[in-house]
Amino acid sequence: MGQLIEQPAQVGEYDEGMQTLLQLVWGEGFLSPGGPEEVARLLEGESLAGARVLDIGCGLGAIDLLLVQRHDAKAVVGIDLEPDLIRQAQARVAAAGLSERITLQTVSPGALPFADHSFDVVFSKDSLVQIPDKSALFAEVRRVLVPGGRFIASDWLRGGEGEYSPAMLEYFRLEGITYNMASPAHSAVVLQQAGFVQVQLTDRCDWYAELAEREAAALAGEWYPVLVELLGASRAEHFVVNWQQLLRVLQSGELRPTHLKARRPAQA
Repeated sequence: MGQLIEQPAQVGEYDEGMQTLLQLVWGEGFLSPGGPEEVARLLEGESLAGARVLDIGCGLGAIDLLLVQRHDAKAVVGIDLEPDLIRQAQARVAAAGLSERITLQTVSPGALPFADHSFDVVFSKDSLVQIPDKSALFAEVRRVLVPGGRFIASDWLRGGEGEYSPAMLEYFRLEGITYNMASPAHSAVVLQQAGFVQVQLTDRCDWYAELAEREAAALAGEWYPVLVELLGASRAEHFVVNWQQLLRVLQSGELRPTHLKARRPAQA
């Protein structure tokens, strides 16, 4: 086991209402934006053929299916803190007949429960933001990778350092989900300090700001009656306001969706 990863997100943050909303906006089985197309964009230039993949923060499991079905991973282990998400993900994987290639498990906060050199690729889609100690996290990622193994992730990063703006704090309040955000510069430094090489960061803020503008308009317009039917008027209105605030912090550049890639040295 490696270092302890402390102060994680709280279990149960993705309640039924939040899951319903996010899947309405982002697609069935997805709890982060962009669907299959953004997963493919994240994996551009990377082959998963024959790879053993760890997916940190697997959520509802739709991405794990993609990693096997569209991107040819040999086997995927998906982990998450929330038992309800794992149960749903397991049902999704079983329905697809892929339980022998995709294993999903609930984990407790702390070191990753895997031996050294267990995976060819560690993958994550927009969930590392909930872990505050990036040094411990990246050290654990490096530990479970084989020499030469790859780290491929996207995450919610932040523009700048220091105190969050009032706009960002209001976004956190509306979201009700734990955020422990690092800047791109800090992320790159910490990855290098953890022993990674070939560190690459790709800013996706403009892409998601444009998409989020369409999402916010749809939530306040054509999707609003569906939201009310599914969640009730009060929660529907909450999510409309939530998305408007999301758009503000994206347009200001304080919220910066980013792709991160790095490699464990082959000789280390």
